[in-house]
Amino acid sequence: MDLIILFKAMIMGIVEGLTEFLPISSTGHLIIAGDLLDFMSEDRRGMFEIFIQLGAILAVCWEYRKKLIQVLTGIGENPQSMRFLGNLLIAFVPAGFMAFLFGTMIKEYLFSPVPVATAFITGGFVIFWAERWRHIVRIDNVSEMTWKDALKVGFIQCLALIPGTSRSGATIIGGLFFGLSRRAATEFSFFLAIPTLTVAAVYDLFCHWKIFDTSMTWSLAVGFVVSFISALMAVR
Repeated sequence: MDLIILFKAMIMGIVEGLTEFLPISSTGHLIIAGDLLDFMSEDRRGMFEIFIQLGAILAVCWEYRKKLIQVLTGIGENPQSMRFLGNLLIAFVPAGFMAFLFGTMIKEYLFSPVPVATAFITGGFVIFWAERWRHIVRIDNVSEMTWKDALKVGFIQCLALIPGTSRSGATIIGGLFFGLSRRAATEFSFFLAIPTLTVAAVYDLFCHWKIFDTSMTWSLAVGFVVSFISALMAVR
């Protein structure tokens, strides 16, 4: 057991957990942090980052477990639950489709520190601008969203395919511009993360699992647990 590797895995877990649901790019920060830490080879690091992302997803599921249980138990009986699940599916489709078409090309050309840093700076200016924009709120709760509202947020989520562009930042700011309250935009962004990140993580793990070997077990475990804890703190 290499303590230096475990310490780096802990740092990477903290970075993932704190950045996944705040309006700053987790992928971008992991690329830069991994580069600065010289953490693993590029292929192994990619699989590690995908795996610890599941820890952050679990944190959202735990924090919103009551709402999720309410929705799941209402399938087939509660129209509000059905509409909420439908909205999540609709919002997920655009980014899923774009990732399927262009995911490989994006990883080949944009997953490096310079494009990420450029996206960081651009995103920062967008956040400053969005905070000064006068928002007109017409939706106070996620349950009031229509499929059109969900689809708009889904198209905005496509911007997050660019590394350094925050998924949560794009969806929250997009939601504000589309008339969602800050709370509704934030909560829908968190809920939308569950199918979006889970599908992406499972697919990538399936494609890269051959890279795994037993020497990575402890670093994956540390990264996963730390990612869960720090993501839970960030969401709260």
